[in-house]
Amino acid sequence: MCNPKPSPPNYKTKTNLMTATPNKNLDNINCSNLHNNNLLKPADDQLAQLHTFPTLSEAVEEMKEIGKISGPTAVTGLLLYSRAMISMLFLGYLGELELAGGSLSIGFANITGYSVLSGLAMGMEPICGQAYGAKQWKLLGITLQRTVLLLLTSSVPISFMWLNMKRILLWCGQDEEISTVAQTFILFSIPDLIFLSLLHPLRIYLRTQSITLPLTYCSALSVLLHVPLNFLLVVHFKMGISGVAIAMVWFNLNVFLFLASFVYFSGVYKDSWVSPSVDCLHGWAPLLSLAIPTCVSVCLEWWWYEFMIMLCGLLGNPKATIASMGILIQTTSLVYVFPSSLSLGVSTRVGNELGANRPAKARISMIVSLACAAALGVAAMVFTTLMRHKWGRFFTNDADILELTAVALPIVGLCELGNCPQTTGCGVLRGSARPTTGANINLGSFYLVGFPVAILMGFVVKLGFAGLWIGLLAAQGSCAVMMIYVLCTTDWMVQVERAMQLTKASSNCNPPLLPISASSSENLRSSENGKDETQSMKKMTNLEQILCSNHETDPLIPTAAHTTVP
Repeated sequence: MCNPKPSPPNYKTKTNLMTATPNKNLDNINCSNLHNNNLLKPADDQLAQLHTFPTLSEAVEEMKEIGKISGPTAVTGLLLYSRAMISMLFLGYLGELELAGGSLSIGFANITGYSVLSGLAMGMEPICGQAYGAKQWKLLGITLQRTVLLLLTSSVPISFMWLNMKRILLWCGQDEEISTVAQTFILFSIPDLIFLSLLHPLRIYLRTQSITLPLTYCSALSVLLHVPLNFLLVVHFKMGISGVAIAMVWFNLNVFLFLASFVYFSGVYKDSWVSPSVDCLHGWAPLLSLAIPTCVSVCLEWWWYEFMIMLCGLLGNPKATIASMGILIQTTSLVYVFPSSLSLGVSTRVGNELGANRPAKARISMIVSLACAAALGVAAMVFTTLMRHKWGRFFTNDADILELTAVALPIVGLCELGNCPQTTGCGVLRGSARPTTGANINLGSFYLVGFPVAILMGFVVKLGFAGLWIGLLAAQGSCAVMMIYVLCTTDWMVQVERAMQLTKASSNCNPPLLPISASSSENLRSSENGKDETQSMKKMTNLEQILCSNHETDPLIPTAAHTTVP
């Protein structure tokens, strides 16, 4: 994490107008036109480095730069993960049936609710990030309001689906006893939709202003309260599985209250505060054009793992297999914190270096991050293999569940050998504005390779629970191979030229639609040696005008028709 007032970077970067994927026109950039537009060429030494491996000192320096971003991010990820870990421990304490029902309910909630809200909320991230860079503070506030309304509206149909979850599970062939327990769990989780509709946008609102440490502190405090709260509800009041669900909801409520208190008492909202009005009911097209494709992206990524839990209900001894799958999903979530944090770090590094016209350093970031990812994959494999007979005992003492967990954990470790590089590779592709390529690789690997293999090995070859994880292994392996191939054949000169083209797009903007800050107004009045203020304003970047432009012609905002899941 970085401090609320981070120190400026020691290199000059260009500001991208939009983090969304440009359309295919940018892939056919005419290099001569770019140079005729007075774009700087990389230095000769940088061109030479495009065909060599980094030196030891360069690799160490790059590791430090990535670590400054990825290290604190991993700490926050571990804190948020511990909430789910604690809940699983208390479900295991209640018994095999409760652990299976809770796992099934959490999987259903992830597929139908949590992934949807998380994906929709991420649509505001590029808007708020660019608004903050352009110092258009009011756009931050109004986008926050629009996103909260969008998530609350989306929570209504999700709630009705959760109310009828048991019918859906029985229709899918799930065990009736497990489905009944799962229905109880999810009914008490419905208020979580409201709190997440407030929490997700607030976190993004703060993060786009580089205010991240408060989330770490609030998460840590909420985790400290989560354990005694579970003990009070589950053990003391004997509320059973409903007590675990209420504690999970209470965790998100605590985080939101702590974060909202920080925003209020610190005064960080003052510049961007917009009084609620009908204005937040207009101008939804830009937000929806980003939120819907991002939601599809997040959902498809989450759903594959959750489908595994659903398939477990069709195997023999569904209670044990579903419970074991829940434990293994929590295990992979723990391990995923580290490659995910590395992915966020390298995405930022690659984007910064390409924007600063340094393709060689972007390539170094890619090489170093992939090496770190490979090391993480080996460490994860060693951990899961050595802990295969001990890890399940943290959750339950049931012999059947422990046996299934011990069999699958080494396969999970092999999966991480592919998962860590492919997750990091996705970060490189995001940083170089190529999420469509990563989406095609992930979709092809998981749904065209992994899913059929899982069905074949689990149900046709009769390998059962282990067969499902072999399907994941096939998906991760094919994904890693294709990802590394794409990265190794990347033309970094083309990528830096595409980045330059993106940073130039703001030069054709119209006058602002929203009020600019007072300091900006003073600068306008004093610029151009007394020229008319209106003429000066025409030269300023205006994010709101960009966001409200025609999506069919604006290369920075993809439409649903040509947007693929990142």
